[in-house]
Amino acid sequence: MAIWGKVLGGAAGLMMGGPLGVLLGGIAGHAYDRIKGDQDDSAEPSLAKQTTFAIGVIVLSAKMAKADGTVTRDEVDAFKKIFRIPSDEIKNVGRVFDQARKDSRGFEPYAKQIAKLFRDNPAVLEELLGGLFHIAKADGVSHPDEIEFLKKCSDIFGFDEATFDRMRVAHMGAAMDDPYAILGVTRDMSDADIRKAWRNLAMEHHPDTLVAQGMPEDFIEIATEKIATINAAYDEISKQRGMK
Repeated sequence: MAIWGKVLGGAAGLMMGGPLGVLLGGIAGHAYDRIKGDQDDSAEPSLAKQTTFAIGVIVLSAKMAKADGTVTRDEVDAFKKIFRIPSDEIKNVGRVFDQARKDSRGFEPYAKQIAKLFRDNPAVLEELLGGLFHIAKADGVSHPDEIEFLKKCSDIFGFDEATFDRMRVAHMGAAMDDPYAILGVTRDMSDADIRKAWRNLAMEHHPDTLVAQGMPEDFIEIATEKIATINAAYDEISKQRGMK
């Protein structure tokens, strides 16, 4: 089910409430009656999560674009490519992006709302953060302010330093420079422990698992690329160690 057609629907704001619902209300030209942090009790939970994920991606991308003060064409193109926005929805998505960029509030309230909704699905939050990493590096420059923004989002999402470092290496480092860092393992670990870590990561980030946890199918490219990186890192370690 494509999620973008629901981005500016009145039900989206009612479904989400909280700062994201308020932002959508500003675009729609009116305030939503139900403003709170969780989804509307009458809404289908999976749809609420999918809609919140999609809106959250747009808003946090816009806020990150403000971090270094410049929105480049490469970043915009990366956003469109990674999140597979249909041509007939680009205008609507652009309205949300512009509204978030002009919004005087910081990104923290939005990140906290997303973190609260997906607190039991950290792999989904990691995929969202991974998408932001892609956009940050799209213009070939990793601005310190963008890295700081990503780190703060990571903290709000509940990730520890090791997890953030693993994501940073996987998304912004030369992919195979340190395959151990990509899997979040150390060189002194046994083959069995490394294999277990790889299997756990692969299971957590399998597209089917993530969609079941609330990630819209429109974002499947992020998960597919993440799995490819995880598998490539494991293959490289296996090759180095002569694992079978």
